[in-house]
Amino acid sequence: MPHRPLQTYRGSCHCGAVSFRIQTEFPELTTCDCSICRRRNALMVKVHESAFELLSGQEQLVEYQFHTRTAHHYFCATCGIYPFHRKRVTPDFYGINVFCLEDFDPTGIPVRATVGAGMA
Repeated sequence: MPHRPLQTYRGSCHCGAVSFRIQTEFPELTTCDCSICRRRNALMVKVHESAFELLSGQEQLVEYQFHTRTAHHYFCATCGIYPFHRKRVTPDFYGINVFCLEDFDPTGIPVRATVGAGMA
């Protein structure tokens, strides 16, 4: 399936304290079966750090790490929403929770299940 054109989206946590902007072609969306992703049930798009801009809320972000402590999972300290994380295998990329994007419709974008639970 061909990529969509490059698109810019704004995103935020539920309370709006954390806001960000991304650019992506949405080649695919991913789910993950690791212990944290199963619990938060996020649908993600992978975005290079050069295509990510934190607009507000740096001081509201709480970081959570587990297992190898390589990935950096971020949550809003006020509302608890997970908007994004720095990826473990590709640390120069963010995994963006697409449910935090304004006016985003995932219809027609392929979804790939990734294996996180089996990573050593």
